[in-house]
Amino acid sequence: MKVGCPKEIKNNEFRVGLTPNAVRAYVKFGHSVFVEEGAGIGSAIADDEYKAAGAVMLSSAEEIWDTVDMIVKVKEPLKTEYGRMKENQIIYTYFHFAANKSLLDACIKQKIISIAYETVQEGKTLPLLKPMSEVAGRMSVLMGGFYSARTQKGRGLLPMGVTGVAPANIVIIGGGSVGTNAARVAAGFGANVTVLDINLERLEYLDEILPANVKSIYNDDVTLENYLKEADIVIGAVLVPGAKSPKLVRHDHLKKMKKGAILVDVAIDQGGCFETSRPTSHDEPIFIVDDIIHYCVANMPGAYARTSTFALNNATIKYGLELASNGIEEACRKNRALFLGLNTYKGDITYPGVAQAFDMPIKKISL
Repeated sequence: MKVGCPKEIKNNEFRVGLTPNAVRAYVKFGHSVFVEEGAGIGSAIADDEYKAAGAVMLSSAEEIWDTVDMIVKVKEPLKTEYGRMKENQIIYTYFHFAANKSLLDACIKQKIISIAYETVQEGKTLPLLKPMSEVAGRMSVLMGGFYSARTQKGRGLLPMGVTGVAPANIVIIGGGSVGTNAARVAAGFGANVTVLDINLERLEYLDEILPANVKSIYNDDVTLENYLKEADIVIGAVLVPGAKSPKLVRHDHLKKMKKGAILVDVAIDQGGCFETSRPTSHDEPIFIVDDIIHYCVANMPGAYARTSTFALNNATIKYGLELASNGIEEACRKNRALFLGLNTYKGDITYPGVAQAFDMPIKKISL
């Protein structure tokens, strides 16, 4: 199969879909790999490294899209890329369709085959979402701390405190991969950390693995409101795979919070879990509503591109090789995890959460 990797064009997106090691793996299995010149620069990967691994370097994104059978990316195609998508072309990347109707419409119109990283599922785990959840979870605390500075319009509270001064109260909504990683970093800061979740089994697990300054609390409306009142930093880490995130923090909650508190919405790719959230970029990462700072960058891990690129490729290469070696139909028959990653197929929606998000018909495909 011909596999292609164009340069990412989202605002301040420095990750890249393939590393030289991934290129070498595809070539080893007999595939041809085409990489856009300069695609890896943001992740500190030179073109010569791709060439040494066996890639053919092409000068433009248009050449990549026109040449290959399968595109490997990091972020969803943007509007300028919609027309480059070809019928029956496999696109293997993050899509987050439930929060992006125009992208869904374009993929249906172009009749591409979308394998969404975020819905590839092994048992209860999401192996292609996990590495970026780790990065975003850890990064969320850093961003919350940074924007707590008075120079960044925050309350001027140092998250870890100092002798004689209490540390910040950090509330994390959701105890999955993002929430767990956020809690670890926040605990390391010495903050007062609370993780809210509705899964008792998960709460028990978090109690066992996290330090003593992390409390695992069962979440309900009253509990959430009480913790929001005392929070200095709130991290939204709620995930419903492939579907829109529930809006747990409402607009009216903001008036009950401390002025200058920070909301970090890591769920913004799936529509966000705060009612007042809207996607932002690394160029303009924050906005303020009712004196509450919102950080809602939709590609957070792009800021730490090299770490993120290699972590993502470690996870995606296994499934990418199956797609390239077996073709889409056989790969999905052999591996149910890939079948669950199939979101659209030649003009039809195939993933329930995506169809439900827009009340659109779904095509049921049998293995």
